[in-house]
Order: sequence, then C-alpha cells, then structure tokens
Amino acid sequence: MKQDRTQLDRLTREFMEQHPGGCAVKVASRGQKIYYLATALLLLLLLKFRWDYFIFLVTGILMFWYAAAAFFRGGAALLSWFGRGEEMVSGEEATAIPAEELPVYTILLPLYHEANIAEKIVRNMERLDYPPEKLDIKLLLEADDEETRKALENAGIPPCCEVIVVPDAPPKTKPRACNFGLERARGEFCVIYDAEDAPEPDQLRKAVAVFRRDKSGKLLCVQAKLNYFNAKYNLLTRLFTVEYSTYFDLTLSGYSLFGLPLPLGGTSNHFRTSGLREVGGWDPFNVTEDCDLGLRIYERGYRTRLVNSTTYEEANSQLWNWMRQRSRWVKGFIQTHLVHYRNPLRTMKRLGVYGAFGGFLAVGGSALMMLTNLIFWAVLLLYAGLLLHGSAHGLGFFDQVVGPHSIGDGYRGIPLGSLHLRAWPLVYAGPGEDAFWSIFSQIFFAGSLIMLLANLIFIGIGVAACVKRKYYYLIPAALLMPLYWLLISLAAWKGFWQIFTKPFYWEKTVHGLTDHTQGDETPCKNEASL
Repeated sequence: MKQDRTQLDRLTREFMEQHPGGCAVKVASRGQKIYYLATALLLLLLLKFRWDYFIFLVTGILMFWYAAAAFFRGGAALLSWFGRGEEMVSGEEATAIPAEELPVYTILLPLYHEANIAEKIVRNMERLDYPPEKLDIKLLLEADDEETRKALENAGIPPCCEVIVVPDAPPKTKPRACNFGLERARGEFCVIYDAEDAPEPDQLRKAVAVFRRDKSGKLLCVQAKLNYFNAKYNLLTRLFTVEYSTYFDLTLSGYSLFGLPLPLGGTSNHFRTSGLREVGGWDPFNVTEDCDLGLRIYERGYRTRLVNSTTYEEANSQLWNWMRQRSRWVKGFIQTHLVHYRNPLRTMKRLGVYGAFGGFLAVGGSALMMLTNLIFWAVLLLYAGLLLHGSAHGLGFFDQVVGPHSIGDGYRGIPLGSLHLRAWPLVYAGPGEDAFWSIFSQIFFAGSLIMLLANLIFIGIGVAACVKRKYYYLIPAALLMPLYWLLISLAAWKGFWQIFTKPFYWEKTVHGLTDHTQGDETPCKNEASL
C-alpha cells in the first residue's frame, strides 16, 4: 500500500528516508509478495492434484512451528524461574540517590480522547518520587482532540508538563506522536507511559540506578514490568492479568537470559535519549512500535534489561474493547515480522543466526501460534469426536489409538459423502486398513497431542507467574488460559485480515472503564520484594 508523501509530516518522512527497507509503510516487499504468491499457487496446485499430500505438508509445517513457538515460550519461562533475568534495585538504593545527582528525565505521554481520565493522568504523574524541577513531561495531544486538552487544563497541569499538539497528518498513531515528543525531549533519559498508567513512585529512580550500573555504554533500554490494578473486576481482567504476569515476570526475563531480542512492552520503556534518537525513534506506521523498536535496538548492538518495578495499567474489562486492542497487537507483530524478515539472509547477518531465530520465534512465531491455535482446536475436537464415536460403537480407546483393529471389526466410522472418517491405530497395519486414513489419523493424533501439551505449558507458566507475583487468587483463572488463548486466536484472525484492509489503522483502546477502587492492586506500592 503506497502512502502519499506530500501528506506526511517532516519527522515521518525522515524516518522513511533513514529506514528505506525497515519501515512498515511498505507492508510487504516485492520479493515477499512474489514468494507468498508462488507458495500459495504451489499449494493450490497440490490441493487440486494431491489433496492428501497437501494436508500432510501444511499440517506438518504448522505443527512444527506451533510446537516450536509454544516450547520456546515455555523454555523461556522455565529459565526465568530458576534464573534472574532482571535487574534488582532495592527501594533503599533508589531513594539513596541524591536529588542533585538525578538527571533531567523526560516523560512522553501520548493521549487521544482521554478526557474522562484527565485528572487521573495528572495525579499519577504527581505521585512520582522525582524532583519536579528535573521532570520534563510531554503531553502529546492530537490536533483534533480539544476535549482532552480542556480536561487537562481543568485538572491543573503541573509546571513540569508541556502540552505538544501533534499536527494532523497520516498516520494517526501513537508512535508518530512519540516522535514529536522525542524531538523536544530535554532529559538525559526518557520514558513512555500510556494514559492510564500508574507507575510505582520510585520507578524513574530505579531506572537511573540500572543505567548507572552499565559500564559498557551498550545499555539503551530498561523495561519495567506491566500489570493491572483492576484484576478482580471480572473474568476477562483476571485472565488478562495472568497473561501479563506470565509475559513480564517470566517470558521476557527468559528472553533476556537467552540473550535474545526483547519485544518491548508498549509502555514503561526507559531509554537513553541520545541512543533512542540514534536508532531513529519509533516507526510511525507500525501499530506495535514497541516490538519493532526492541528488534532495532538489538540489531544496533545495544542491550535491553528488565528492572524490578511495575507499572499498573487498566486491564480491558469489555470483550469487544479487548478484541480491538488484541487484534491491533497481532497485526503489529505481523507487520514487524514482515519488516525485519524481508530478506532472511540479511536478517541473519544483522541479528546473527541465534538472534534472528529467536526473534522469529518471539515475534513471527508468536503471531503464527495465535493464528493456528484455532486450527489445532479444530483438529483436537475432530479427533476427540472420532474417538468418542468409535467408543460409542464398541471400540476401546486403546484399540483405536494403538490397535490392533481393522475394517473387519464392523465399524466403518462417520460417513462424509463417499468417505468414512474414523480413528485408525497409530502403529498397527492390518488387513483391510486404509493406508491414507491411517496416516491421516496419525496427523490428527500428533496435532491433538501438540495442542494439549501447548495448553498445559500455558497453564503451567500461568500458575507459576501467579505464584511468583503472589497473586494466588488468580490461580483458578490460570487454569482457564486455554479458553483465553482461543479468544486471542479470534482476535488474531481479525488482525490478520486488517493487514490487507487497514494496515496502519490504530484501533483506539478505550480507557477509564474501571478505576482503582474497582480493582485490588495498589499502584503505588514498591516492588522491591518481587
């Protein structure tokens, strides 16, 4: 999809010029389009002439990558449980830094239609334990959002805050607004927060302490952890909180211990301002600009570390609002994968073989896992249905899975036109056995096994995350994570469709649907013990 450059602002044009092959304005390169089209045509030809081979090939590839992505996440979480993939800074160490030694810190706050939480935005910033005279807070407002500007004025904007109006131009995205803030940032360090964010008061101090520990000069980003203050509001917020606890308390720290690129969270990333400018800031066309930036930081030879500080956000409590947000995230993961893997050989040269493979599993593999999860649910349910149907007609479970039995048992399966679907033994080949359906049954079995193992992994790391964060009341929700992943798959297909229809459309997440009084977590507590 081409973008008329005459409509773009100066900063967006500069990013496109500096990253000619690494900007999401080009969703897929010419080479990628040729590759995917050729692959699709070959598969269609295979489907027409040998549909059995088509099924075996496609399911085999999908099973491999689904299993790889699932076990990769599980392995990262396991490594994190036994290791320490984050920087530990005590509250005492953070507060011990004299005020006069603290650098100027820029806070970027991109806002759009946030009038309903304007007072909360101001209060959350006032709670930060940092000298006000050394805070440089940029309130980034879109030109057509007069309502939010007036609400902020009524709430009382502190002197350390500067309102920056982002000119009206495409694309209207959060990363584009952040680039306007970065250009005017005065701080040695800068951080991005979302509108509803309530960071722990000493988070800026902890980030400064981590940057001070770095003697190599290669530490560019410090990622704080994200969690939710309204976990108890309903089942959806409980499941969302389990997911975030898993991702930020286990998975990301595991990636760090593996030495792999870290797909950053959308907020609470702390940067050396000079280094962030060096790598180009944010891609204004990428709807998961955080994930993209994490890969570019790794590509440039810089490092990202996690810190034991949490920013509390508002978990989506309404299903459709959650669906909009999640589909945007998956769309962005696909965008990021397409941008960074336009030329796999070049990617391996930039990231190294190890980094390229890990980045693929963390980004492209994650998106593929979300998309194919629905397929494996269908495989599992179909195979379970075949086994139940056979059992209802006198066949034992063991006999159906292992054997021996043959067509001579009198059971013909479920009629489907001229076909008869049934579960064949995996290892037995007896008289009258249909070789094709025997192999097909093995595929069903393998797909079902992978599905079950993957979901056991999701449940296991979800429970582990609840234990690590001492959210014991969320363990029952962790047991329901397979159903939550099914919802994620539905959102993933919505995001996949939008890659073709609305690749740069930023589906706005509505904030302020719940508040701190409706939740259970105190956003101002110190996380030194975690």
